[in-house]
Amino acid sequence: MTVKELTEQCPFEIVHLGNPDAVLTEPYCCDLLSIAMGNAPAGSAWCTVMSNMNTLAVAALAEASCVILCNNVSVGDNMKLKAVSENINVLRTPDSIFTTALEVYKKLHENAGL
Repeated sequence: MTVKELTEQCPFEIVHLGNPDAVLTEPYCCDLLSIAMGNAPAGSAWCTVMSNMNTLAVAALAEASCVILCNNVSVGDNMKLKAVSENINVLRTPDSIFTTALEVYKKLHENAGL
């Protein structure tokens, strides 16, 4: 499943789609940047409430397919500009991290026929 397909199946707000064809492997939940940097799987949909520039740097280092900002956290202009300049997929939702990750997990398994 691609990030674009996920956005078509889930009511996420699109902050920026830099690479809509990025393939999703699994959801990942973490709000500690140092932990996410070493543990977020490549291709993950990283669900977090950390909405700052460093989040995007970690997402790029970890090769996450997208960042999903949860709990309706605000997204500043600098973060939006950085997402655009780095082609990072950033989505947003009012849902909790757990609910968001569970939704991503379900969609990945539905689309894989599991």
